[in-house]
Amino acid sequence: MSSSSWVVIYLPLFILFFIILPQQSQMQKSIILKCKKRKGLISMTNEVIKKYIGKNCRISTGSFGTNVIGKIIDVNENWIEIETKKGNELINAEFIQSIKID
Repeated sequence: MSSSSWVVIYLPLFILFFIILPQQSQMQKSIILKCKKRKGLISMTNEVIKKYIGKNCRISTGSFGTNVIGKIIDVNENWIEIETKKGNELINAEFIQSIKID
C-alpha cells in the first residue's frame, strides 16, 4: 500500500475521533447546562454580595478579564453596580470569579 492510500483510510477516522466527537460531547454538556438554568435548577444567589453593599472591593472576572476597584452600590438580580473613579459600572455576576473586600 502506498502512503496516499493510508491517508485516505485513516484521515477520516482521525477527524471523527479527535475533532468531531469531542466537540459533540462539549456541545451536549453546554445544552444541558442551559436547560438547567432555564428550569431554575442552577441559581446564583447574591445574598453574600448584598452584605458588602457600601464597602470598597476589587472584583475580578477572570485571568484575561477585567479587574474593577470601587464601592458596591447596588445588587439587582445578577447585576452589580459599582462606583469607580471613572464613574458607575455594571458587572454581570455570572462572570465574577473573585471579590476581595478592602
